[in-house]
Amino acid sequence: IILQCLNKFLTGIMNLHYPYRCTLMTTIEETPWTDPVEENPFFNVYRDKYAVTDGHTLYVPKKDEWYYINKCLEAAYNQGSEWVENEYCDAYNIGQNVGRAAGQTIMYPHIHLIPRRKGDMDDPRGGVRHVIPEKGNYTK
Repeated sequence: IILQCLNKFLTGIMNLHYPYRCTLMTTIEETPWTDPVEENPFFNVYRDKYAVTDGHTLYVPKKDEWYYINKCLEAAYNQGSEWVENEYCDAYNIGQNVGRAAGQTIMYPHIHLIPRRKGDMDDPRGGVRHVIPEKGNYTK
């Protein structure tokens, strides 16, 4: 019951304050993605056209609402964990670009699941911090 109340509260807050809700694209049908590899009532999954690693996928909510975005995050996390467990990859990154300054080019929410493999870069320390060149490895 507590989790249901928290989810309802967060859904209300996110729907009021999500800064990119009013975009040119308001439904999944208006996005440029086609040929989903998976569909369900909450989101579609697509192969990324500009994949950074083999298996890079996008989780795209059916509605631009926190509940649907959260379902994407949950599914991406579960898929990444399954990939590691089944030795498809060694690790994974999950990310979302929100806003043009963050690199978002398609102004509709979507979650990236990027499988990572040993040796795919010389020094992966810092992970998502590498979105800013020279800032990724915080140990130097």
